[in-house]
Amino acid sequence: MKSISDVWVNVLKRLSTQLSETTIDTWFDEIEVVTMEDSAFVLHCSNAFKKSTIEARFKKQIKEALKDIFSADLEVKILNDEQLSAYHGVAPDRPGALNESAAFTFETYVVGPSNKLAYAAARAVAERPAENYNPLFIYGDSGLGKTHLLYAIAHQLNLRDPSAKIVYIKGDEFTNELVNAIREGKNIEFREKYREATLLLVDDIQFIAGKQQTQEEFFHTFNTLYESGKQIVLTSDRPPREMTQLEDRLKTRFEWGLMVDVAPPDFETRLAIIKTKAALLGVQLPDEVTGFIAENVTANVRQIEGTLNKILAYRDLLGDKVDEQAVSRAVQDMLKKSNEYVPTPHAIIDYICKYYRLEPEALRGQSRGREIVNARQIAMYLIRRMTNLSLVDIGKEFGGRDHTTVLHSLDKVEKQMRSDPSFAEVVKEITANINAKN
Repeated sequence: MKSISDVWVNVLKRLSTQLSETTIDTWFDEIEVVTMEDSAFVLHCSNAFKKSTIEARFKKQIKEALKDIFSADLEVKILNDEQLSAYHGVAPDRPGALNESAAFTFETYVVGPSNKLAYAAARAVAERPAENYNPLFIYGDSGLGKTHLLYAIAHQLNLRDPSAKIVYIKGDEFTNELVNAIREGKNIEFREKYREATLLLVDDIQFIAGKQQTQEEFFHTFNTLYESGKQIVLTSDRPPREMTQLEDRLKTRFEWGLMVDVAPPDFETRLAIIKTKAALLGVQLPDEVTGFIAENVTANVRQIEGTLNKILAYRDLLGDKVDEQAVSRAVQDMLKKSNEYVPTPHAIIDYICKYYRLEPEALRGQSRGREIVNARQIAMYLIRRMTNLSLVDIGKEFGGRDHTTVLHSLDKVEKQMRSDPSFAEVVKEITANINAKN
C-alpha cells in the first residue's frame, strides 16, 4: 500500500492539471499530511488564513482528486495546531505497512453491545496473531467502525513487533494492483508484497467478488499466508454466504476462522462515541447537546462525525454558539443528506466499468460486443432506477441514444432478472456496492 504521503503527492499532481504552479506553491506549501481515517483524509495547516482559503476554494478539488485515487468519496479535514495535538502524531512509514494513526487504536474505539464481540476478537488477534481466529472476518454496514478496528490491530501489533510486515489494502485496490502488475510484468513483486506479510488486512473484501482473476490470485495468497501461520483480517458489508458472485472455495475459507458482525450503536454507545469524537476534534459539548445528537443521529459512526463537523463549521465560520438550535440544524442537514442520497450517472457508469473491467468510452460508445452491451443495459437500468433522469437524458449519457433504445434496454434487463436468478443477483450486488460508496 502507498503511504499517505504518497497519496498527497498524487493529489498535488492531479491539482497541478487544474491550478498553476504558483497557486499550488502559495497555498499548499505549509500543508502536512496527518492520517487517513475510515471516512476522511486529514491534513494540518498552521497558517489560519491559508487553512480557511484552502477550505473555501480548493477543498472540492482535493476531494475529487481523492475520489480519482480511491474510487470512493472521502471527506477532507484540515486541522489547526490545537486540533492536531489531539491526534498525538503519526506512526512512521514502513515499506508495505499500514500507516496507522494513534487516533485509531483500541483505546479510542468506543465499545458497546453492538460491537463488543468484534472488538474482543480484534484485540485477541492483535495480541496473539494466527493462534485462534484466522481469518477474522468482520462484517456490517458502512460507517460502523470496521476500518477503525483494522487500524487498531495494526497499531497494536506494531507496538509488540516493530519488524512485523503489515499490509493493508482495499478490495478494489487489490484488483487494480493486480491488473497493473500483469500489465507491467511485475507479478513476482506483487505476490511477494502480499504473500510475505506478517499481517494482511483487507478492507471491503466484497469488491473482489465476480472478478475471476482477482479471486484466483487472492485464493493462492490466502492459502500461502494461512499455511505459513500468518494472520488474515477481512472486512465486508455482508457475510460471505451473501456474496453471490464470490467463489465457493473463498466463501469456505473466509468462514474458517471467526465471523463477527458490527451493528448500529445503541443510545449509550452513541453518546460515548459523540463525546470521544468531540474530544478528538478539540471541543467539549454540553450534555444536552450530546444527548440531542445521540437521540437523533442513529445510523452509524460516520454520520455522527459528519454532524459534529457541521456543528464546528457553524461555530468557526458563522460564529454561532454550540446550542440545541445549531445542533438541530446540523442534524436535519445530515439526515436529509443521508435519506436523499442519489448516485450520479457518472458514479453508476464508473462502478459498472470497474465491475466488468471496461473503459467508460466503450460503455458510452457504439460497440456491440456482447459483454459491453450487457454492461451498458445494466447501467441504463440502474440510472433509471437510482436517479431522477428521464429516458431522453439517460440516452444522452450514452452517446445520444434515443429514448426507445433506453426503454428497450430497461425491458430486457427486467425480463432477464425475472427469468435468470443469477443475473438478478448480479444486478442486486452491483446496486448494493454502488450504494455502499455513499
